[in-house]
Order: sequence, then structure tokens, then C-alpha cells
Amino acid sequence: MNVLPPEKTTADQASFEGLISAMKIAIIGFGKIAHDEHAPAIAESGTFSLVAAVSRGKGPAGLPCFQDVETLLHSGPDFDAVSICLPPQVRFDAAAAALSAGKHVLLEKPPGATLGEVAQLGRLAEANNVSLYTSWHSRHAPGVEKARIWLSGRTVQRFHLSWCEDVRIWHPDQQWIWQPGGMGVFDTGMNGLALAEAVLPQSFALKSARLDIPENRFAPIAAGLDFTCTDGTGLRADFNWSHSGADHKALIAETAEGMLILDKGGERLVINGQCLIDEPQREYAAIYNRFSHLIAAGESDIDTTPLAHVADAFMIGERKTVEAFED
Repeated sequence: MNVLPPEKTTADQASFEGLISAMKIAIIGFGKIAHDEHAPAIAESGTFSLVAAVSRGKGPAGLPCFQDVETLLHSGPDFDAVSICLPPQVRFDAAAAALSAGKHVLLEKPPGATLGEVAQLGRLAEANNVSLYTSWHSRHAPGVEKARIWLSGRTVQRFHLSWCEDVRIWHPDQQWIWQPGGMGVFDTGMNGLALAEAVLPQSFALKSARLDIPENRFAPIAAGLDFTCTDGTGLRADFNWSHSGADHKALIAETAEGMLILDKGGERLVINGQCLIDEPQREYAAIYNRFSHLIAAGESDIDTTPLAHVADAFMIGERKTVEAFED
């Protein structure tokens, strides 16, 4: 569902801008992603004002910080919306409480630990007449739209997605990612699947998978997935959290007209050897712009497709036990 506000007159636009500029927002789960991405994007948005946070650690400087969602809702400052950046295993209760209290909710990816609980949140949002947004930040990377347009209508012979990084850099000492519901390498690998969904001209479905699970963990450290697109084209996806050196996050499409490479997580687009885009990401600025428009339109955007691909991998994937992983 991709709904934007209807076209407005000048007077309507002024009213819309006044509405969204007055939106007060709280962050629930003020960890690394909230500190590095959400808080700066909110500060620069011009449409939201950060007024509070929930964190068991250090919160944003100069703002009230609460130990739990219930205390925020009952004793915190007045606010209109929340961004939920908690681990997926505990995200549902916080989101349900906020929606039930009439707050608009933005969910950091993945939107939940299960598909069923995200569907239930959608029903709660509708019942309480508020917006729910399951955000996938990689879809807003600089090269995505031009890559999508170039591939549209072309015959693709092969796709390959690679999402490889060092977990010790991106998730230092974060034990929840290895627990049931934490999803392991798919926590970041879903960014690649979301990017592929945004770029590829056809949808794709999983046919087989291999999950490499350390003997002392519940979730995979690496995985290989084979998909088939609706036109029969194959898509191979490789994920690896024990990668050394620079991150390698790229989608490659081989066509009769040449090769497209969308790498650096979508920041750089190269077609037939020519670099067309190489820009730093502003994905979270785009997320908050989208969220403000959804609220103004009275709409939700609930997309669980990348999460569904991961659920399929856990359902049909072959599990291989590999050596223990220690932080």
C-alpha cells in the first residue's frame, strides 16, 4: 500500500504543513540505530519534534527518558507518534500499547518477530484510526529508483544479491540477535531483500535455502537463498556476518542490454561500467517524510514481504551447524 496525501490547493498545503510540523514524537528503544539514524532524521525533518524516549540506558540529551512504555504513556509529555526501535522479540507489546493509546506508530525493520503479530498490529491501527508504518530504509537508498526504472521492461537473465558484513561492527555485544526471534544474519539481510523487492521488475518466491547456525547460537550467521521470479528468472541471495574487510552489499542484474550493479547498500549505481549515482544515504529522512504523509492522509503502509521471505527460509531451509561464534 503506497498512499500519499491527495493533491492540495495552496490553502490546503499550508494547513497540511501546519499539521505535520506540530507532530510530537517519542522514540521507544533508544539504542544504536535510534541514536545514529532516527534522532538525527527527526531533528532535520521539519515535521516532527522529539519530545521523549524509552530506554533502560542513556536517552537523548535534554529530554525525559522513561524505563517502559506504560510510564511514558501515563506520565510522559503529550505526543502524537512513536518510533519503535526495540528488538523484534519485544516490539509487539510496545506497538500495541501505543496504537491502543491512539498514537501513530513507525516500526524499525524488521516490523516484528512474526508475520501474525504484524497483521494484528495492522488491525489495531485500523480500529484506533491511527497510522502504522512498517519502514524498510534500504528502499529509500539513492540508487533504487533509477535502478528500478532501468530494469523495468528489460529481460533479466540472472540476479544476484550479496549482503555481507562483520557482525562485531554492526551488532557489538547484542545478544538478542542470536536468540529466537532475533533472526541472526537476516536482521540486516532483510535490508537486501527489501532493496531487491523495490528494484526488481517481478516478485520472487523462495525455492530453497541453507542456514549456517553456530553451535552455540539459535540464529544463523550466514545463509544462502535461491528464489525464482514470476518469469522464471533465478535470484541467488547470499548473507554472511563473518565477512572481513569492507562491507559488501550489492544487487547485480545481468540483462541482454548489459549489467546493472547497485552496491554500497544502494548508494552507488553502475550500469555497463558507468557510475550514474554515488551518494551518501539519506534513507531515514525519506522514512520520516513518508511517515508524515501517511499520518496526514490517514493511511497505513504495512508491508511484510521481506519478513515473509525470511520466515520461508526458516520454514524450508536446510540447517547446518557450524563452529561456535563468540563476540
